[in-house]
Amino acid sequence: MDSAETDWVSRFADDVIAEADRRAPGKPIVCASGLSPSGPIHLGNLREVMTPHLVADEIRRRGRECVHLLSWDDYDRFRRVPAGIDPSWAEHIGKPLTSVPAPPGSSYANWAEHFKSPMTAALAELGVEVRGISQTQQYTSGAYREQILTAVRERARIDAVLSRYRTKQGSQQSSQQSSQQSSQQSSQQGSRQASEPVEDYFPYKPYCDLCERDLTTVTAYDDETTELAYTCECGFGETVRLAEHDRGKLVWKVDWPMRWAHEGVIFEPSGVDHHSPGSAWIVGGQIVGEVFGGQQPIGPMYAFVGITGMAKMSSSKGDVPTPSDALAIMEAPVLRWLYARRKPAQSFKIAFDHEIQRLYDEWDALGRKVAAGQAQPAELAAHNRAVRTAAGPLPATPHPVSYRTLASVADITTGHAEQTLRILTDLDGVETLEAARPRLDRAQRWVDDHVPADQRTRVRESPDQELLDSLGRGEREGLRLLADGLDDWTLEGLTALVYGVPKLQAGLPADTKATPELKTAQRAFFALLYRLLVGRDTGPRLPTLLMAVGADRVRKLVGA
Repeated sequence: MDSAETDWVSRFADDVIAEADRRAPGKPIVCASGLSPSGPIHLGNLREVMTPHLVADEIRRRGRECVHLLSWDDYDRFRRVPAGIDPSWAEHIGKPLTSVPAPPGSSYANWAEHFKSPMTAALAELGVEVRGISQTQQYTSGAYREQILTAVRERARIDAVLSRYRTKQGSQQSSQQSSQQSSQQSSQQGSRQASEPVEDYFPYKPYCDLCERDLTTVTAYDDETTELAYTCECGFGETVRLAEHDRGKLVWKVDWPMRWAHEGVIFEPSGVDHHSPGSAWIVGGQIVGEVFGGQQPIGPMYAFVGITGMAKMSSSKGDVPTPSDALAIMEAPVLRWLYARRKPAQSFKIAFDHEIQRLYDEWDALGRKVAAGQAQPAELAAHNRAVRTAAGPLPATPHPVSYRTLASVADITTGHAEQTLRILTDLDGVETLEAARPRLDRAQRWVDDHVPADQRTRVRESPDQELLDSLGRGEREGLRLLADGLDDWTLEGLTALVYGVPKLQAGLPADTKATPELKTAQRAFFALLYRLLVGRDTGPRLPTLLMAVGADRVRKLVGA
């Protein structure tokens, strides 16, 4: 398809290919992301990966070789002990994340692996193809040794760049970092107070060889021999040769541009806060050229990703939802679509509350438009990027029943397989539960985890005789008409029935358009049915509820 003017992904792909051909013709195009596994990697962080993934995937669709690098910043320092973790973990503050034990009860080797693993699994489910880079491995293997020596040799030049953005109060950007990189910058700002002499600035932070923490101060450095002396707050001190030292890292504002040059990155997004004066992105754009001889990537800024219905999740988990949490309640193509249909600079929300039903309604409507050839170019492009990658299509539900309906059925049946299949067969001709999966499982999980107990549907075991005895003549007649009309056991038939009873009682034809008076009568009739069937004034869509309860039980509960 002619994608040049259809969607934001195609436009970025055009720019990236042109820039790659200018900078490094004939070489694989490099897109990049960076994540710090200092804690749960949430859905806002996912935009850091999805943005370059979609662009890299479009480049691959065009037949160009493209690699998406994902830097795991697992050599960052452990900053604080999160709520709910044994306070004794405070002894590890200042160590690299890969040197910190995993949270209590975890089966992973260290803190970083514990939080990397669910994100890695989520990316695989989303069809995101990346080449992971462990910064612990990079630094400790000496992969950046020459770059480190260059940065230290050019420390005065780096300090001069940083000085352009300093104020008398020092760097002001620490309170403005994105969630993805705040942990990197809090202790590794790569800047100093304005009152400090220039010669005190040093862009490399050793990890102590005794306690493994970064509570160190460089006390001397010899440019000729590369001998570096440091002391640590633990009391330890030593002199090492930086040309051989692999237990430390560049401060963040130097580390990031170093990687751009080292890896030849053409495209990498960053959070909106990184585009403020003095930020790592702005400063890095100068350091990469002046110090490392590289160029800054094309770098769109991306906006905030919000969550609806996260209060329950926040109280139970103490953190914002992760991609794994989202994939537990929605299919991978739907989550991909949320990121593909909005430009990076546009914020959006991901639903964990009842809005997820409306989201799925939109998704299914788009699918119908695409199938009918009625989708606009941008809609078609976003849908295509959601359901497949350059490597092929993502798994899909063979018989996709409305999510709204599946949630109602899951709620009513409490997951009973035989009853669920009976209802779905009656509703939509579903032949096996496997045909309705994985969407059915996602809806079941949403009901189980995100619908409060007081909103769950529980069909009455016996009639509410007190309520039945209190009903007036008109209400009894409406219930009789309902019971008599239950023979048309289809979703369309039951829908026509529940809306048609008030029309019959008013002496109106079945095709009468609803008036305000008729709507009032229908609402009153619906509320009565809900009270008789589930003991509440509201509940799942009545046709679905009737089908789930069954004709005989409905007649019993309405006193017919």
